[in-house]
Amino acid sequence: MPHILIVEDETIIRSALRRLLERNQYQVSEAGSVQEAQERYSISSFDLVVSDLRLPGAPGTELIKLAEGSPVLIMTSYASLRSAVDSMKMGAVDYIAKPFDHDEMLQAVARILRDHQEARRNPPSEAPSKAAGKAGAPAEGEIGIIGSCAPMQDLYSKIRKVAPTDSNVLIQGESGTGKELVARALHNLSKRAKAPLISVNCAAIPETLIESELFGHEKGAFTGASAGRAGLVEAADGGTLFLDEIGELPLEAQARLLRVLQEGEIRRVGSVQSQKVDVRLIAATHRDLKTLAKTGQFREDLYYRLHVIALKLPPLRERGADVVEIAQAFLARQCQRMGRDHLRFAHDAEQAIRHYPWPGNVRELENAIERAVILCEGNEISAELLGIDIELDDLSDDEFAEQPAQGAVNNHEPTEDLSLEDYFQHFVLEHQDHMTETELARKLGISRKCLWERRQRLGIPRRKGAAAGS
Repeated sequence: MPHILIVEDETIIRSALRRLLERNQYQVSEAGSVQEAQERYSISSFDLVVSDLRLPGAPGTELIKLAEGSPVLIMTSYASLRSAVDSMKMGAVDYIAKPFDHDEMLQAVARILRDHQEARRNPPSEAPSKAAGKAGAPAEGEIGIIGSCAPMQDLYSKIRKVAPTDSNVLIQGESGTGKELVARALHNLSKRAKAPLISVNCAAIPETLIESELFGHEKGAFTGASAGRAGLVEAADGGTLFLDEIGELPLEAQARLLRVLQEGEIRRVGSVQSQKVDVRLIAATHRDLKTLAKTGQFREDLYYRLHVIALKLPPLRERGADVVEIAQAFLARQCQRMGRDHLRFAHDAEQAIRHYPWPGNVRELENAIERAVILCEGNEISAELLGIDIELDDLSDDEFAEQPAQGAVNNHEPTEDLSLEDYFQHFVLEHQDHMTETELARKLGISRKCLWERRQRLGIPRRKGAAAGS
């Protein structure tokens, strides 16, 4: 069972995070400061350290050298993202922005532990023999994406060709198909692999803040700008900038981004001076940018700058037998994480996995398997435990989107039989006219990114009215 150290001075946050990790079969210790952690524990003995950036006394980044090679995950608010990026340059394995939802944290922890275990099993000296892999299939550590269907083999081939270049890349695909995995593969196989990969979800940052977050600002540039601050584009200097859901980027920010691509320079908000940056851009979207450009919702000149290389990720329903291979990998990962042995899919579960259309793609499959492993009391996971309704498959995606949630969409009235998705639809429709996106996310107990993703999956467009912005 992996042993995790939490270092956080806010007692409520520390306790909640401890309960979350313990519920998911992790052994957890905690401390309120770097000094307390040093006094109570041998920090290098932990499998992972999760620390707040700002702590009383020494900052959380002090734990990086004390961990002596054990991975350190830094927690920080969006207001401190630049500092979090600096911490990655100091050796932190990753950062996670507050407020985060439970799924975000659990996915980050699982990924970091898996990658660290893989690195220990296969040190750099073993890389050549490992890279050989199976004939015709990508080596596990080379691209890091599961699946061997024809469309994915074609994608792997393109990734290997494109990665060593500095060309801009546009990754297209439905939500949940793994666009960030492709971006990571492109970065890891590039000559920039030792420099930062900065990932930004354009839909998760309030429109009023996104220019400042990406491009930085000068002191006094706007109300509350008490000091100058570098942006995330500067933080990616020498490395790769990954802009997820770039179709949600406001037009003003698009103009600034175009300057970065055309001139290789950046100008902070409120500044009259520019500075050079060397950044490779990878963008991703589930939207049709060409159509958005024709209707004036996306800059046409930026679209053509981005569309140098286009990579298309197929939805899970079009990947044939890959879905079972991915499900088996997720099952093995969850069993290892939760200390469960000999779990397998029953025949009806395998049939359900094969024939369900997975509108939420790989992300939905992973969540379904995690839930099933938690709830399974025997050695077999049944179709019922997966929580998917095969009877809905007779509807096309468009027809399904038009079906009203019981008691939620038409009447805005909750019923006793509301599912979680019904409740989400009801709550958003009921309150979005007078609450901001930040307030909606906080009331639902999720992050802005998670709120946006669920809106996309359930077909609830974001209102552009007075309260919709933040």
